[in-house]
Amino acid sequence: MMRPKVAMIGGGSWATAVIKMLSDNLTEKDIYWWLRDTEVIDHLKKYKHNPKYLSSVEIRIPESHISDQLPAILEPVDYVILNVPAAFLKESLRGVTPEMLAGKKIVSAIKGIVPDENQIIGEFMQEKYGIPKEDLIVISGPCHAEEVALEKLSYLTISSVTLDYAVAFSKLLNTRYIKTNVSDDIYGTEYAAVLKNIYAVASGICHGLGYGDNFQAVLISNAVREMKDFVDAVHPIDRDIKESAYLGDLLVTAYSQFSRNRTFGNMIGKGYTVKSAQLEMNMIAEGYYATACMHVINKKYKVDMPISRAVYAILYEKNSPQIEMRLLTEKLI
Repeated sequence: MMRPKVAMIGGGSWATAVIKMLSDNLTEKDIYWWLRDTEVIDHLKKYKHNPKYLSSVEIRIPESHISDQLPAILEPVDYVILNVPAAFLKESLRGVTPEMLAGKKIVSAIKGIVPDENQIIGEFMQEKYGIPKEDLIVISGPCHAEEVALEKLSYLTISSVTLDYAVAFSKLLNTRYIKTNVSDDIYGTEYAAVLKNIYAVASGICHGLGYGDNFQAVLISNAVREMKDFVDAVHPIDRDIKESAYLGDLLVTAYSQFSRNRTFGNMIGKGYTVKSAQLEMNMIAEGYYATACMHVINKKYKVDMPISRAVYAILYEKNSPQIEMRLLTEKLI
């Protein structure tokens, strides 16, 4: 069997965490890493860790495999892992042609929607780069980068309509602290990963406003139903919304101290403007962009989504968080 070659596109905390998984996995492979920031690249090569994210993680990749030259990184590989914020995906892939990606498996580790196009990553890559649906793989599941760095036991779901591809890729990620399972639900897992960020923003807003754990439980119970209604409308197949790729990811994002979407929402609830919250966090909260995209997408499907609608009203219509959440309390059961 040929030695697999994997390229990571992106330099954030989740990209660094997946690099760690790939490195700690015992399957022999070649790992390549594209990052935009040349100073970070120089630091990685010299000191063997990412100075900006998860700096405790040792990077065990040959210096020649780390570069800001994307065509050179893409050329030799079998798998291309997309792991930049969805809002920056088009910019990151600027200059990449469909021919450069032909025959490669495209792996989305992005839990977001491409703005303007209002498409999940798989749909965008099919339309923009002609990637066959059969060659798409999605990484999802309740797995914060910070806990990967600490080697806390975590579970990932690897999805592809070609289950053999999902199985093969999952074998590159399994470690003593990472367990994987596979699914053929690329649409449901991608949309669920997007929606859970919106619900985590809602959870944070409520926390910032002073709502307690009792209400948070009701909010997330309703969010599960809202998520199910939407993914069933988009791609009606037999799925169990209680699986970790759906419910599990929602729970950890809504409740965890490491959730940037919850943190962002908490700041909004405490009275920060969107801009001031983003500046203070200095990290991307995917839920902010996803809220606007889902508002547009749902005009097609017309699913009743009161939680998503409330978050949209707060973030984009600049409505009062206190008033919107009070109104939302009358719609939850």
